[in-house]
Amino acid sequence: MDRTPDWIAVDWGTSNVRAWAMTAAGEVLAEATSDKGMGKLSREEFEPALLDLIGGWGPGPHRVVACGMVGARQGWIEAPYARVPGPPLPQGLTMAPTTAPGLSFGIVPGLCQMDPADVMRGEETKVAGFLALHPGWDGTLLLPGTHPKWISVSAGEVVGFRTSLTGELFAALSGHTVLRHSVTTHGWDDAAFEAGVAEGLARPEALMNRLFGLRAESLLKGLQPPEARARLSGLLIGADLAGARAWWLGARVALLGAGDLMDTWRAALRSQGVQPEEADATQATLAGLTEAWRRSQ
Repeated sequence: MDRTPDWIAVDWGTSNVRAWAMTAAGEVLAEATSDKGMGKLSREEFEPALLDLIGGWGPGPHRVVACGMVGARQGWIEAPYARVPGPPLPQGLTMAPTTAPGLSFGIVPGLCQMDPADVMRGEETKVAGFLALHPGWDGTLLLPGTHPKWISVSAGEVVGFRTSLTGELFAALSGHTVLRHSVTTHGWDDAAFEAGVAEGLARPEALMNRLFGLRAESLLKGLQPPEARARLSGLLIGADLAGARAWWLGARVALLGAGDLMDTWRAALRSQGVQPEEADATQATLAGLTEAWRRSQ
């Protein structure tokens, strides 16, 4: 890289960290990634991990704006939650203690909801970036992932949100329960997935029984692993859709993410007559961090 960045954007999650060298105009000069996520570091290890990551980006000074689990209670420093309803980017950053000359590290606060209780860290920055890229947008944002989030947005504010364990449950059930014997493939069956979505949506109260039924059908009826895997995903997503019905039925919905999960949730929503808009999660994160940096000037 030929020049020192004007500032550095960082998305620091539980498992990984991504950093971008940025100009004041929002241009990306360079990008770096590491597997030194929050879950692998003690508090005193965050600054060395950051300096290792951005070491080739000039001597500094370096002004960093970050989002994600780096601001969790177990992170570099806890960035207190801001309550909703309210803007996705509250005023002010939480500054982490640093020792390197010329290094400042500001963290975007997460958001919390008191009733029903819910929290987010990192997603608020994606929401802010999405709104910066789509001014005046109102509706429901769906962020697929390990913990999918439905976020209601109106007049530039987060009105409310709900988080589920859908993705984590899929990983746990397919890897650590009796269902692992039936779901022994990365194969997929689209028809089985849609059938699972319809079943989970129509009868969410029967989910526990339907899940065990996948094992029974594999033993008694020859249910094949690609069908079992797809139906398992469909059942869980269908039950999630049932619980979030008021958030997507008749609403404007945008999917904000990347990768295969976008395909899965898009198919589930389309099976219910919803044609979601779509946006890239990385672009939204960068736009949100850029907005936070500009506000902190």
